[in-house]
Amino acid sequence: MKQIKQQEIAKKLKLSKATVSRCFTNHPGINPQTRALVFETATELGYHHLSNRTNKNEIEQKIFGVLICTTEEEYNRTDYVNSGKNIIKGISEYSQLKNIKLSIHFLDPSTTTISSNNFKDILNNYGKLWDGIIMVHTLPKEIVDYLVLRYPCVSTVEQRSSVNMNCIDVDHYQGINYLINFLHEYGHKRIAFYSIEYKFLQSWVLRRAGAYFEKMTKLGLEIKEKDMINVHPKKMVSIEESFNQAVEAIENGVTAFVCAADHQAYELIKGLKKRGIRVPEDVSICGFDGVQISDISQQLSTVKIPNYDIGYFATERLFEHSKKRFGSTHHTLLGCSIIKGDTVTVNKK
Repeated sequence: MKQIKQQEIAKKLKLSKATVSRCFTNHPGINPQTRALVFETATELGYHHLSNRTNKNEIEQKIFGVLICTTEEEYNRTDYVNSGKNIIKGISEYSQLKNIKLSIHFLDPSTTTISSNNFKDILNNYGKLWDGIIMVHTLPKEIVDYLVLRYPCVSTVEQRSSVNMNCIDVDHYQGINYLINFLHEYGHKRIAFYSIEYKFLQSWVLRRAGAYFEKMTKLGLEIKEKDMINVHPKKMVSIEESFNQAVEAIENGVTAFVCAADHQAYELIKGLKKRGIRVPEDVSICGFDGVQISDISQQLSTVKIPNYDIGYFATERLFEHSKKRFGSTHHTLLGCSIIKGDTVTVNKK
């Protein structure tokens, strides 16, 4: 594999090599936006600043591994911004303040065990240098359990583990509460929950589904089993079949969907459109994340997650945790805000 050099990053961003080098050494004179952009581009190109380091004793400052559980293709999509990019900006900002070096790597979602080559390569080549790990997106449980026992770890999303782990995440219940209140105020009573099938269980989907169930119950609204699509692990279906199930739910009285994530909402809107169902005229749809895309004219109704803050505070927590390895673990949930877009309308049925 070709070894990426700083000069290539500088050329792509039209920056001087000196500026790029100062970003990696946390020079205080570098603009935070520039530093975050350099880290982001380095991740895209596969550059690892620590690849030439051989002796950790020569490095005075802490080194944090950052594992982004997604493919490079998904991370670098141009139709909408991957939430990990804003998390990385927050991570890089705090790292600069505390002179922390970052070792950023993609962990392919198909990497589900500690014996997977992708995981072993990252750990064998870079893991010996790390003072701690920040997990971006949900990692497979076997990998999480392995890492938590060996490193101070902080996750930017609550995830399944046999061991207690520090976490900075969004308040899922608050977000779902905002969305269902919004839909209920617009006259929607038959509200369904929609998700897609993933390669391994996503705890954040279950938390948002649980919040949906709790809020619907508090409002005294009916929940039918078929109104919860791709929630139960034993009842997962393909994306095309999930669209068909959504159509069936609409035909049986559903007037609105709360999707577990914005990218799911966008795909559902497209899938329903191909089947002759209009949004919001025939059904209202909400997402969750606050991600807008360029190839859709409608503003999605959703809740915006403070991803920058999550990255910043996750790094702060890991910095403290790395100094007191076996201290108590913390779960911090940050607030979110609702975006009332064009994909919800008043229910007149």
